[in-house]
Amino acid sequence: MANSILTSILSMGGLGLALGGGLAIAFKKLAVETDPREAAIVEALPGANCGACGYPGCGGLAKAILEGRAPVNACSVGGAKVASKIAEIMGISGVEGDDDKKIARVLCQGGKSKAKQKSEYHGVKTCKAASMVNAGPRACAFACIGFGDCAKVCAFGAITMGEDGLPIIDEEKCTGCGLCVKACPKMVIALTSSKQEVHVRCRATMKGKDTRAVCSVGCIACKQCEKVCPFDAIHVVDNVAVIDYEKCRNCMLCVEKCPTKTITSKFPTRKKAVIIEEKCIGCTLCAKNCPVNAITGEVKKVHAVNQELCIGCGICLEKCRKDAIKMVRETQGKCDSCEACAASK
Repeated sequence: MANSILTSILSMGGLGLALGGGLAIAFKKLAVETDPREAAIVEALPGANCGACGYPGCGGLAKAILEGRAPVNACSVGGAKVASKIAEIMGISGVEGDDDKKIARVLCQGGKSKAKQKSEYHGVKTCKAASMVNAGPRACAFACIGFGDCAKVCAFGAITMGEDGLPIIDEEKCTGCGLCVKACPKMVIALTSSKQEVHVRCRATMKGKDTRAVCSVGCIACKQCEKVCPFDAIHVVDNVAVIDYEKCRNCMLCVEKCPTKTITSKFPTRKKAVIIEEKCIGCTLCAKNCPVNAITGEVKKVHAVNQELCIGCGICLEKCRKDAIKMVRETQGKCDSCEACAASK
């Protein structure tokens, strides 16, 4: 009896060893080699798994980069810093990310208090569903519907819905991933440069009188902005003002001229040029290039800026070879919370 039990134990042990050895050999023979760079790329990526790159999470993007199906700067969330790290991992030189951070902007101000309603919607509370029913409940067919599809898809908590039914974007949290842009059925959210301060917050292509009839802050195609812009940077196209950001200098003249306040600026006041006297050599380059003749001064003498005339375009700053000009934002009286203005100086 004891011999048979011992025999069984030895047999089972031998079988286990044989099977274990077979599995070890199979593991080595059938193992799929993984590129150690894949793990390094995943580590370098933000780990948000937002899918904005078009691949299934950061792991999917890492694999695509290794296989050459995606560029090293494919992650818009990570920006230039992450692109540089991945390029180093891949052994690629001369690859740069985009240092100009993109921010999502809401190009509509037609909230509950400013845009008329044409109907009550009682269906599924999503912008996409509502837009399929008579183009949405707002009287303006181009207006934000306000059910927050953009906020729901934001993986970074950068969007909240305001009391007026419009999205509010936290620029500090926004990564420019573009998911909200894709989610908006009315296309009233767009990615723009974080350096761009002026925006036309209307997309309605109706005639001016028709826009005015349904929204108090819509573009009425009056072309006042066109007339006042000294840089030919804004034109009315299909009944709505469009800014050419390659030409725009953030001078805010169009913001001040717009009768319906459709054109807005990130800041309430513009920057103004200030001469740093100890650096100015009186070369006259700033004066010669100022589009509004706001700078005066004799050759080889310190120049001065007429603050009443200066529009803050910054051309003088770019032309000055001695770093003798700085741009300082105007202040509006006393303010206890000037963090935004201070940060923009």
